[in-house]
Amino acid sequence: MDRRDRKPTYLRSAPSKRRRSAHSRPQATRSRMRSHRPGPRRRRGSSGPRLLGLLVILAVLIGAAGGVWVFTRPLSLTLTATPADATIRFAEASQEATGTLAAEELRPGIYSLEVFRSGFATQTVEFEVERFASNRFEVALDPLPWDVSVTTKPEGAACTITRDGTELLAGASALSGEVLAGPAVLRVAHDGYNIVERELFIEGPTSLEVWLDPEGQVLRGVRTITTLGAPKGVSVTPDGSEAWTSILNGPPSIEIFDPRTGAKIGEVDIGTHGAVEVIFNKAGTLAYTSQMETAKCFAIDVKSRAVVREFDTQSAWTKWVSLSPDEETLYASNWSGDDVSIIDLGTGELIDRVRVSNTPRGMYATADGRSLYVAGFDSGDLERIDLATGEVTALYTDGGALRHIVGDEKTGRLFISDMARNVVLVHDIAAGTTEKFVDTDQKPNTIDLTPDGRLLFVSCRGANNPKSYYIPGPEWGSILVFDTGSGEGLDAVVAGNQPTALDVSDDGKLLVFSDFLDNRLRVYEIPPYEEFAAGGGRRFEGRLTEIRK
Repeated sequence: MDRRDRKPTYLRSAPSKRRRSAHSRPQATRSRMRSHRPGPRRRRGSSGPRLLGLLVILAVLIGAAGGVWVFTRPLSLTLTATPADATIRFAEASQEATGTLAAEELRPGIYSLEVFRSGFATQTVEFEVERFASNRFEVALDPLPWDVSVTTKPEGAACTITRDGTELLAGASALSGEVLAGPAVLRVAHDGYNIVERELFIEGPTSLEVWLDPEGQVLRGVRTITTLGAPKGVSVTPDGSEAWTSILNGPPSIEIFDPRTGAKIGEVDIGTHGAVEVIFNKAGTLAYTSQMETAKCFAIDVKSRAVVREFDTQSAWTKWVSLSPDEETLYASNWSGDDVSIIDLGTGELIDRVRVSNTPRGMYATADGRSLYVAGFDSGDLERIDLATGEVTALYTDGGALRHIVGDEKTGRLFISDMARNVVLVHDIAAGTTEKFVDTDQKPNTIDLTPDGRLLFVSCRGANNPKSYYIPGPEWGSILVFDTGSGEGLDAVVAGNQPTALDVSDDGKLLVFSDFLDNRLRVYEIPPYEEFAAGGGRRFEGRLTEIRK
């Protein structure tokens, strides 16, 4: 045979894995030539078994290592407690958590954890942490029984305490009995009064006092707080946690309460006399108060309750105090001095005394720092002090008794109470005009706005006793609520004897006022404006039949 006869035989002996075309022969020839090169092809062919062996060995080693890791890796533990705010303490791992605790890097074994919450029996529990287990555990604390009592004003209301629809305690006030710790709902009902439903969490001995509101009243009573003699002014701290009331017949000059619980949490003395008003800086770190007898003002550290500075107005019978918007200046109206003292809070020195009309009382400093408005009690004058020049401009007079000023600069309006004419006035800052806004009950004095400016609250002392206004008169006082847009009366509270102090908290959720001659504060929740608007003003009209004693 010649070479042409052997060539096809050679190609078949090394068949391709795919069908070749006629054009692939040159490639096959090159392949054949490469296959006869010494060395490389034989090395690739001979490494197959060796490579397979290495892979097997490697797999065994990896498997062995994986097995070692599975049996030596750290474990974790997760514990969930009920109630969800219970505290879990894992001393061995130096961990503490609320509700759920997750611990890592543990070895198999038995571990001890402590679970506790007020009102429930504390449990110390042991868990075994195992390999190939989820190691997730749960603990439910056992609730303890606690004495619960409910009293209502007026008495005789039907009271029920339930949990998840199950009745736990029921009867007429004063109601008392044992209730297991945990969430509950209190329902109080009485003919002629709004139904009260309040969510509770029983976690210890609980004594509840429920002030029932007359049917149709929108403001919701929280509680009453007994004070010392003659609570003249009140102010809620910017964070809403404390109510400071100035005691005219002090010392103590100021009493401090938790407005929601009624607990007394502090007091302040500013010498041998009481205080007239109290206000706070924006941060709530400093309080400022006035004292009539000494004609002085005082700065008080809110946290420590300590008097940190004292300012002499160099006038007589200081009443109201107000801060400039930048909080660098203190203004004090002097009832008998017929002037306003301007004090530099940087130096503590008196800058000026500006003469105004007879018996100045309320003041309002505008946000631009240019003007200070002053209410004249004996003159019935509304005046403006130009703070750059000291010039005083008379804006309005009605021969009444202007007492208090609050402002809503979003609408450019000031509201002023007139105790002589039983009205609230409104002053347009831009136009310089003043007119009657609304009629009120007898002797309107302190007023305040909600933060959004939509509601105006007015405390009315009621008619004076013919013998002396230092003793209760023939009428109960009242708190009136007005829509500042329309002037419509939206709600009313029939108060006690001579409600005087009044403040709306900075978040607009709490109203605190005083019954001056009864030596008490009263605290109410303020619902959203929409609830007042939808209430139909039933109590505003209804109060008229109840004010007369």
